[in-house]
Amino acid sequence: MGHAYVNNGADIYRESFRIIRAEADLSRFPADVEHVAVRMIHSAADPAIAADIAFTPGVVTAARTALEGGADILCDSSMTATGIIRSRLPRDNQVICHIKEPRLAELAKVGHTTKTCAAVDLWAADDRLDGAVVAIGNAPTALFRVLEVVARTGQRPAAVIGIPVGFVGAAESKQALVDSDLGLEYLALLGRRGGSAIAVAAINAISSWDEVENSHI
Repeated sequence: MGHAYVNNGADIYRESFRIIRAEADLSRFPADVEHVAVRMIHSAADPAIAADIAFTPGVVTAARTALEGGADILCDSSMTATGIIRSRLPRDNQVICHIKEPRLAELAKVGHTTKTCAAVDLWAADDRLDGAVVAIGNAPTALFRVLEVVARTGQRPAAVIGIPVGFVGAAESKQALVDSDLGLEYLALLGRRGGSAIAVAAINAISSWDEVENSHI
């Protein structure tokens, strides 16, 4: 028995974004942030998250400008790094994730911290944090550590996409980003919700303005 369904990728994307714009309140977003918010909502299949997206008005411009200048993208997890569509990046930007490096476990053990915190310390030690686009989709401790390292060293990422998920520390780390007096450009999803898929959607949207580009679902 056959089923009637839409099976053209571009048509699926267009209808998805039509539904999102019909169901989500996007009125508070500048046009460039709205573009990114729509992609985040699409990745979560939940228009309700629009109300919990926190941002600085210049975050998309700052992140896009940094990428066009060749900035690295620093990721907290393999899931986040893997989901970034390299062909959309404007300058063949490096996507860096240290989480699988053997030395990280020992660094975390010595520092009595998580591997994702140790990875942030490596970003700073290698002078990669300054001017980079940070994409955090899983680990609240990584986001907390970014704030600590920026405050301690003065290294400043061009933008922080802070969307860790979970029951312990996720909501608190994102609120700390919003409440910080460091003056960082940021995009966050407040509360427990988040995850690598939403963080990746934000990065991919910032990298390319075409909503249906490379659609093949």
